[in-house]
Amino acid sequence: MVELKNEQLSIIVSEKGAELQSIKDANGKEYLWQADPQFWPRHSPILFPIVCSVNNDTYTVDGHEYHLPRHGFARDTDFRLIAKSERKVTFALESSDETKKVYPYDFTLSVSYVLDGNKIGVIWHVHNTDTREIHFQIGGHPAFNIPDMKAGESQFGRIRLDNVNPLDGLKSYIDGSHEMTEVPVEAEEGIIEFCDNTWRNDSVKIHKSQVHRAQLLNKAGEPVVTVDFRCPVIAFWSPYQKNAPFVCIEPWYGLGDPRGFSGEFKDKPLMNHLQPGASFMSKYEITIG
Repeated sequence: MVELKNEQLSIIVSEKGAELQSIKDANGKEYLWQADPQFWPRHSPILFPIVCSVNNDTYTVDGHEYHLPRHGFARDTDFRLIAKSERKVTFALESSDETKKVYPYDFTLSVSYVLDGNKIGVIWHVHNTDTREIHFQIGGHPAFNIPDMKAGESQFGRIRLDNVNPLDGLKSYIDGSHEMTEVPVEAEEGIIEFCDNTWRNDSVKIHKSQVHRAQLLNKAGEPVVTVDFRCPVIAFWSPYQKNAPFVCIEPWYGLGDPRGFSGEFKDKPLMNHLQPGASFMSKYEITIG
């Protein structure tokens, strides 16, 4: 575990999965979900080299079949600490014989956390160390405690988006799958009111870069957590029929296989491509208060 701390926030990051484990303010209040297995045993996993699932956990590269679990392997793999200062920590994961059994490319994935006042920058850097083009997806899955929700209460919360126009989401199913068919997002003037029933189709997925900011509001309508991002997809999720006291705000560069997709890995929707020696870098930011 590695801790960064300033006058406003402290964060803890684990080498396993380079996963953010805790976000506390100066008064010791915790904002990140604490992985109670009764609801969901994770905090903020990194999704790589896929987002969501490939159909039947199987995909094809140049005619060869490979198998990956939902959201890929990075979240369950030990990263290496490569740099740490008072305000920044960086972890790296390099391809190995083990990773190539399930993902046949050479790569380096670096993840950095930068603490700046009441903001946490999460930076992803994927570098192609292979001799051929590589294909990948990447995403975040941070889970935040729902403001003002007490143990045993029915789930209720509000998320304010930076787009007040009608929004299109993707038709999703409780098994986590989806179609590329668009459906209206249940939002009023840019505000999603969510409860346990919101997750009857697993998640709310908004694509086509329609949204770049999501704010988790308290009962007074004030932002408690703000997530800023530039990626094309944002998803919201909480486990159905559990009245869980958290909600995930997930920035994604990618999508799972649509129902019925059987093409090559490189042809998946929202796939990212890197030529040999090239790099991909992106960032999302969490603001507390």
